[in-house]
Amino acid sequence: MKNRNVFFWSIVVALGGFLFGFDTAVISGAEKAIQQVWHLNAFEHGFTIAIALIGTVFGAIFGGIPSDKLGRRKTLIWIAVLYFVSALGAALTPLWVPFMMFRFLGGLGVGASSVTAPLYISEISPPKSRGRMVALFQFNIVFGILTAYLSNYLLAGIGDQDWRWMLGIQAVPATAFLLLLFRVPESPRWLLGQGRVEEGRQVLRLIDPETAEQDVTSILTTNAADESLSVSLFARAYREPVMLAMLFAFFNQVSGINAIIYYAPRIFEMTGLGKGSALLSSAGIGLVNFAFTLLAMNFIDRFGRRKLMLIGSVGLIVTLGLVARAFYTEQFGGVLVPVLLFVYIAFFAFSQGAVIWVFISEIFPNTVRAKGQALGSSTHWVMAALIAFTFPYFAEHLGGGHTFAFFCGMMVLQLLFVWRFMPETKGTSLEQLEKTLVIH
Repeated sequence: MKNRNVFFWSIVVALGGFLFGFDTAVISGAEKAIQQVWHLNAFEHGFTIAIALIGTVFGAIFGGIPSDKLGRRKTLIWIAVLYFVSALGAALTPLWVPFMMFRFLGGLGVGASSVTAPLYISEISPPKSRGRMVALFQFNIVFGILTAYLSNYLLAGIGDQDWRWMLGIQAVPATAFLLLLFRVPESPRWLLGQGRVEEGRQVLRLIDPETAEQDVTSILTTNAADESLSVSLFARAYREPVMLAMLFAFFNQVSGINAIIYYAPRIFEMTGLGKGSALLSSAGIGLVNFAFTLLAMNFIDRFGRRKLMLIGSVGLIVTLGLVARAFYTEQFGGVLVPVLLFVYIAFFAFSQGAVIWVFISEIFPNTVRAKGQALGSSTHWVMAALIAFTFPYFAEHLGGGHTFAFFCGMMVLQLLFVWRFMPETKGTSLEQLEKTLVIH
């Protein structure tokens, strides 16, 4: 990449995504031991595992506030502290209630990082490479999930307290994240929005000295025009970006992605696979997700966000429809459903997985971008919690056929949404996008 500063800053901030993925997945290796250590009943156990997800929802809802008040960089520093305290606290505490409090803090970090990290990267990246840079965040989420599974595997069996090591090891990347953030500047768009023009100009010169003055003028002009607009995110002026962000996040989850990732072994066992094969197939999902997220990063600025979403939507409709058919006819054919779900994951990672954080971070104007990112992120997490909690009930009472047919139907609606309403945002400056999406 031409600008090494932007690449380095994006890599550092995307570490928030790595910790997001690691924190989300690491509990899978410790959950059985946690139940035994504190003699938890089914409700207590479920609540202990879900507490981080509850923290994530709150972190996403309120993550935009410190991003606006303190700045993107300071918020990221506090997020790194949350990850560090959560990892060490959960690993060391001898008591159940403090353990849940530390896991809740980690969830707050996950939710807040899903707001602030894409926001920061979108504000420092040149238009032509912004998709790839923000997609680093999603890539690191997937990489963090894979690393957590590998870490759990390597630490399993090192002693009676191996689960504590599994949770505590996260303090190492959290420390690296915290220290590296001190080498990252504040977002120039936030600085200019605060009236700190000279500081913002200096950062823009580090990004691209040739366009810095032009960017300063463009941002200040846009911010001045925005002063006549409401500061409320739900004002009429922001109707289109609000609608786009909420629907995009909604469709992301009604694709069934989290149900499939969380409950992959259960789904595979429903089709007649043995437990060992089911667990192995789950690991395969992680690898496919990783590979196709990497592939999408190389195409998102070339093909554009909309084209990736059109390709992905068609692929998701076909694969979910075939999985539903397999359940209705009970013709599983050994590995048919795992293979279809691998293809499903590939299409998801290539489209929704890679595009969501990029697209939501681009469509809001400078003055309400943090609030808009928080809206999209919190919609995503509320829906994630809803799907994760309801999937086992619907799979048991409605069966796999109806459940996957519902996800398939939702993806038909997503295809119509992308075709009719989703604008292309590749290669366009954030200020230019505002002119087309906001009613002045």
